[in-house]
Amino acid sequence: MAKGQIKSKERVADHGEVFTNEREVNAMLDLVKQETERIESRFLEPACGDGNFLAEILSRKLKAALKASKFKGKVFTADYEKKAITALTSIYGVELLQDNRDACIERLYKIWDKEYTKVMKTEANDTARTVAKFVLDHNILCGDTLTMLKADGSPIIFAQWDFVTGDNIKRRDFRLDELMKGGKDAKEEPTDRLSIENMVPHSTFTYDKMTGTWMPDPIKEYPPTDYRRITDYD
Repeated sequence: MAKGQIKSKERVADHGEVFTNEREVNAMLDLVKQETERIESRFLEPACGDGNFLAEILSRKLKAALKASKFKGKVFTADYEKKAITALTSIYGVELLQDNRDACIERLYKIWDKEYTKVMKTEANDTARTVAKFVLDHNILCGDTLTMLKADGSPIIFAQWDFVTGDNIKRRDFRLDELMKGGKDAKEEPTDRLSIENMVPHSTFTYDKMTGTWMPDPIKEYPPTDYRRITDYD
């Protein structure tokens, strides 16, 4: 086993913790290269460790954000800032060990802030940095993807962030178990909502005409708000 792939033999024995080398990370991500460079394309790493995959995905997305914000060599900083935030909102991770989760958040934030500060220069601001930390805290969670529960036994809940109009972003919270067990194919469109008791008690699923599947309803929705103020609605 290559150096840097493990922290200790004890952690390997107790948790099966082995980190993926950078070469393998890039080779695997290159298989979906187009998606890694699409700013809003969502990624979930179910055992994210300290962020080997997510760090590379974020770096690729930030390069795409910069490219998309340029016109005739000039960077439109307001557009870049929104796209840089979008890149963060599209990245999700679940990690069993708290120290890895914390290290992953710190690593992703440092990557984001370094690029953000370099591009924005004097227009870089702490409001955007606070939003970036807020998003990472909600998107990178400590839990067990096999049970889809957090350490305290509560369901893993992710926030879905969507820009709707202008600078306004809408947040909707979903349970991971519902997302994983939803999306069931339907042969024809139903006339009402479906409660699938044998899948997730209490859940309601709505038929999605676009995909022809049952999709879980959010457990909570927030009013659209300027992305700089999303921390006001936690």
